[in-house]
Amino acid sequence: MNFSTASQRFYAEIHQPQINLARAALYLAQAEYPQLQVEVYLEQLDSMAAEVATRLPAAAYPLRIIQALNQYLFKDLGFHGNSGQYYDPRNSYLNSVLDRRMGIPITLSLVYLEIAQRIGFPMVGINMPGHFLIRPLVAEMQLFVDPFHQGEVLFVEDCEERLGQIFGRPVTFRPEFAAAVSPQQFLARMLGNLKQIYTSQNEPARAIAVIDRLLLLFPDSLPDQRDRGLMHYRLGQWTSARRDLKQYLTQAPSARDADSIRTLLQRLQNAEAE
Repeated sequence: MNFSTASQRFYAEIHQPQINLARAALYLAQAEYPQLQVEVYLEQLDSMAAEVATRLPAAAYPLRIIQALNQYLFKDLGFHGNSGQYYDPRNSYLNSVLDRRMGIPITLSLVYLEIAQRIGFPMVGINMPGHFLIRPLVAEMQLFVDPFHQGEVLFVEDCEERLGQIFGRPVTFRPEFAAAVSPQQFLARMLGNLKQIYTSQNEPARAIAVIDRLLLLFPDSLPDQRDRGLMHYRLGQWTSARRDLKQYLTQAPSARDADSIRTLLQRLQNAEAE
């Protein structure tokens, strides 16, 4: 499968009236894993959910369902957070997470969400500052689950304590911390992690493939357009670099980095004139 086909499938899925998050995440991964069989992994999630369903208690209270999910995923199957190699890009691809049974907060959350959805226990992802969590859609209680830490159950007070540890000062939990992220935002966060990894690892071609998908999600994202231009520049793809960087300046002529981008464009022009 070439990039164009994978990109088309991703584009088609994210424009469905209701995005299938797992399917979109697997299409996302096909740029890196061309032989990936999407249906095989979706069937794997179905089978995992069917197994969890046989373990649910008769009294389906939220905490008991969470306990059953945690027992199956983290105790029986051994899913865990990859603390030792957190920035391994494989942690951000759903197929690899399912194969290796390890990942980072957002991809482990995706596995958890998909199984919970299949057993009729809907949950959503939340962008709590500093750490991605999920929460069940239960009206009578406010609790959160941390799949990166073996499905640890957190209440508001626990979240405040964790935020205090992250930021080194007391932090009051605000309602927006518990706001559900949209499927587009969920996918963008996965892609944003990969963009950061490939950029820091000096893999501009892979970074461009990731940014292309970010721009499919959010075509008006000027920082992503700028960064794609910079990645093209690293690769010596000057025509593409000039196109993206000029478009960035057209849309954001007063951006903080506008002068440095103009300098880079002048350098490109000079190099092409030689």
